[in-house]
Amino acid sequence: MTRITSRLFMTVADQLGNPHGILGKFTANALNRGNQALISAAVAAAAPSRGATAADIGFGGGVGLTELLGRVGPDGTVYGIDPSTDMRIRATAQNAKAIEGGQLQIADGGLLDLPLPNASLDAAITTNTIYFVADLPAACTELARVTHPSGVAVVGIADPDAMAKLPVTEYGFTLRPVDEVVETLKGAGFTVDVENVTGGKIPQLLLVCRKA
Repeated sequence: MTRITSRLFMTVADQLGNPHGILGKFTANALNRGNQALISAAVAAAAPSRGATAADIGFGGGVGLTELLGRVGPDGTVYGIDPSTDMRIRATAQNAKAIEGGQLQIADGGLLDLPLPNASLDAAITTNTIYFVADLPAACTELARVTHPSGVAVVGIADPDAMAKLPVTEYGFTLRPVDEVVETLKGAGFTVDVENVTGGKIPQLLLVCRKA
């Protein structure tokens, strides 16, 4: 691999983990397109009811926010949590009406530092984010902390074996076996159902988590 190619993949990986700048705008649109099937499946699995409190953690391009808002309705609340300043600015501009009406709150944070009270979420989704988390047990514990005892948290991932074949994942990605992720979630206090998702370019999975 040439130095130029290596730098290109490093840039792409950096944008996928934290979209920003001019390239971040293109990355956000690409994330919405590429993750649409997985996000829609995650929202359906989380199944927030009207009036529920839900969150998209690491919302990226923001398509998940739109779907969650449609699910919870005008009496519900959606939290959009993302570490990227540019993605938060984008989501704020695109969802001004929902923010003004109190249905949507945009906040800085990630899986390791969720700015939410204990047991506050009826439904949570996070898709294609755990590759960028160094401390998976801490992230799973934090996700369990904010999930209501009757709530559902859905972790969407791509098949790690398929991901490993993509050159970009050599840069800044931590790919873990599905069984490892499942056991870590269980260790945080969840029961976990694994579901396959169709419609993506590579195999994708949902880890549907409920409090044990």
